[in-house]
Amino acid sequence: MDAVVNARGLVKYYGGLAAVAGIDFHIAPGEFFGMLGPNGAGKTTTMRLVYRVTPLSAGELSVLGYRAGRDDRLIKAGLGVVPQLDNLDEELTVLDNLLVYARYNELEPRLARRRAEELLAFLELTGKARSRIRELSGGMKRRLTLARGLMSQPKILVLDEPTTGLDPQVRLTLWDKLGELRAQGVTLFMSTHYMDEAERLCDRLVIMDQGRIVVEGTPRDLVRAHVSPEVIETRLDGYSFGQVEAAARCLGARVQRAGDRVSLFVKDGREALRALETLGIVLHGAYLRPGNLEDVFLKLTGRTLRE
Repeated sequence: MDAVVNARGLVKYYGGLAAVAGIDFHIAPGEFFGMLGPNGAGKTTTMRLVYRVTPLSAGELSVLGYRAGRDDRLIKAGLGVVPQLDNLDEELTVLDNLLVYARYNELEPRLARRRAEELLAFLELTGKARSRIRELSGGMKRRLTLARGLMSQPKILVLDEPTTGLDPQVRLTLWDKLGELRAQGVTLFMSTHYMDEAERLCDRLVIMDQGRIVVEGTPRDLVRAHVSPEVIETRLDGYSFGQVEAAARCLGARVQRAGDRVSLFVKDGREALRALETLGIVLHGAYLRPGNLEDVFLKLTGRTLRE
């Protein structure tokens, strides 16, 4: 199978609004594929089209070799889904949440229990098996939602903003678990707001905005193609924006402003700072960092990732 997901010209209208406006993408077997973009970009709608809870308005979509709109039951059987919100049953225990879900997937009871216990161990929830959902922390609920999505041993796991709202330690734990799943051969399809998450986890990704794919590639290739190796971040600190901009342009640097924060995109940050000093611009509070995916997004769309 060349691609486990193959989408051509996907369109989804809500009334007169095109939430997804004619996009093409594919996902290879075993790949960690990401969608990055601001709120309203069309990420969640695209995912709902893939896991077949939202019908297409136009376009062609195949998942696991099955045709969307004709073989939806077969597509759903091969997918696991981790939605944005933890829609767990708070009246049930942790273990029973998994066992009840297993019934929807027609798993044999003894197999379902064994699978549930394995997943609770994998996601470090064994000690909470008899706890009610209301007794869990946010991070535990998120791990349980991930376990539920894995109950049917899916070939593709769809993750819609899996770490939104979690603290850094829980995010790192989930990242490690997703990495282990990828190593086991599970294909992962994730949407996220977080540049660092996409950069660390994804083999390949698309950046979406206003229902369209703006660019596609590996995180490293996108950064290399669209932004400079290094970025100087600074505040105006007594200089006018015009002064900083004029000096930066003398060095051939691209300049970007957000409020009183200015970013200068340069090849060599330390060399650029020394050159600015010779032009009379001394940036005492400057911060030097590598170019990243957020820089790519801002350059291509002019919007922040969280808008």
